[in-house]
Amino acid sequence: MEPISEAHVAQPGLAVVEIAACDDKTVLAVQGLLATRWATATADHRTRVAGEPGVRLRCYLNVRQELPS
Repeated sequence: MEPISEAHVAQPGLAVVEIAACDDKTVLAVQGLLATRWATATADHRTRVAGEPGVRLRCYLNVRQELPS
């Protein structure tokens, strides 16, 4: 994965979350759960690293902005 951009963590309440799981379905499910709680820039790009198990996905959260229930 590319390095985390300073812009994505420049202010309190902004977070970068990297998810690692055994398959695409699981990383997308975790991302979906995060998106139900906080404003989330979702990603569709999943990464597999040669020689490492599973799949990875990075998403960006704004935990200052709670979604209405």
